[in-house]
Amino acid sequence: MLPPSWTPPSTPAFAPTPDPLTPCRDITHGHFEAGDQVVVIKGVAGAELWGDAMQVVAPSWHTPTDEDGWRLRDPNGGAQTFITAHPRYLVHLSRRCPACMIYLRAMGGHLLPKYADHADAVIDCGWYTTTALGQLVHVADARGGR
Repeated sequence: MLPPSWTPPSTPAFAPTPDPLTPCRDITHGHFEAGDQVVVIKGVAGAELWGDAMQVVAPSWHTPTDEDGWRLRDPNGGAQTFITAHPRYLVHLSRRCPACMIYLRAMGGHLLPKYADHADAVIDCGWYTTTALGQLVHVADARGGR
């Protein structure tokens, strides 16, 4: 029997939003180069897309996908100052390239209407995690043991 003060765990205000765009995005390693400013889109803040801005540092093998990736530096530092990410997770900030602009428009069209009623909220869609090896992994790319 449960104690009288027990209440069931609360349901999160926002269920994770599926990401149909990033896993299918076809961006090659050569699309980015050292020195590029990029962002990893993670969700919505108000009526805009939100993410982590970083700088591309050097080529690096992305173990979770077994493909060429990039070593990124977070200018704010912290526990994960350097991470490795797959190119399809990245969007140019330092220049306006057509492929990144198309992706941003599609991502905005997908996400912004879903959260239009939550203009004051910062919503992390929960698509990414960072492994113990400093590898940024999209939930669609996560594999056991890596």
